[in-house]
Amino acid sequence: MLVGVGIVSVQLGAGLAGRLFSEVPPAAVTGLRLWTSAVMMAALGGRGLARTLRDVISRRRWQDAGVAVAFGITLAVMNFSIYQSFARIPLGIAVTVEFLGPLAVAVASSRHVIDLLWVGLAGLGVALLADGGTRVAGGTRVAGGTRLADGAAPGSHGGPGLVVAGIAFALVAAAAWAAYIKLSASTGRRLSGSSGLVIAMIIAALVVTPPAVAAGHAALLRPGVLVAGAVIGLLSSVIPYRFELEALQRIPARVYGVWVSLAPAVAALIGLVLLSESLAAREWAAVCCVVVASAGTSRGAAASAQAPQA
Repeated sequence: MLVGVGIVSVQLGAGLAGRLFSEVPPAAVTGLRLWTSAVMMAALGGRGLARTLRDVISRRRWQDAGVAVAFGITLAVMNFSIYQSFARIPLGIAVTVEFLGPLAVAVASSRHVIDLLWVGLAGLGVALLADGGTRVAGGTRVAGGTRLADGAAPGSHGGPGLVVAGIAFALVAAAAWAAYIKLSASTGRRLSGSSGLVIAMIIAALVVTPPAVAAGHAALLRPGVLVAGAVIGLLSSVIPYRFELEALQRIPARVYGVWVSLAPAVAALIGLVLLSESLAAREWAAVCCVVVASAGTSRGAAASAQAPQA
């Protein structure tokens, strides 16, 4: 239940962020999400954060601090890139491409021959996405500030470059997610409790501040936008991070990995409901390929490693 609610919460936050793009640019929404997430997480873990910071400074643990900073920069790149992708291509496709990051990490940590099958299946999914023709249901939608005509492909107004850019941003987010997994584990070993994650969130918020302010300007101060940003931060970061932490104490890592693999399908459904983004049959097949490949590699990686490493 914890994992399922966490998955829905993340993708619901992404869907609400997509709706907010009609009022403020994606870069500004990224800033709102990270700022509000950092504030809420710091408030929840304030004592532990202060204790960790004192320990790092007094003992001059600069290498540990450097890992946390790298973790924060990775968080900033991952969030900025995936929101830029959401603004250009449907939510389900963006999350499907982004999932190639953890899929690559899972394959790299496993030594099973069957993982070659999962890699091939994921490759088939990507090929189907590359050759698909996404159509938008229900009239018009906003993609990166551009309103698209009824039934048009997201890249049709600005040419195929809009879709290519969306896929490229999703691939950057995938690479950042892979780095996030490694840096998250390293930060957790070096800094106690959730303080490392809180420090990383603060660093990420600082990194995205210049592009967020440049893009949003005074719109960031509107009460409605601030409230929406707080809700997105709560749904996209605070709830899922907390729920994942609790879930991993109760279920094996392989079970967690299989459940999380459902995220692309959940994202596609939320994109359909909240953003009127419909996927063609070919693209639903691509999502299913990546979901199955991710679930398979998660089980294989968990079977060949201990739960914390997995």
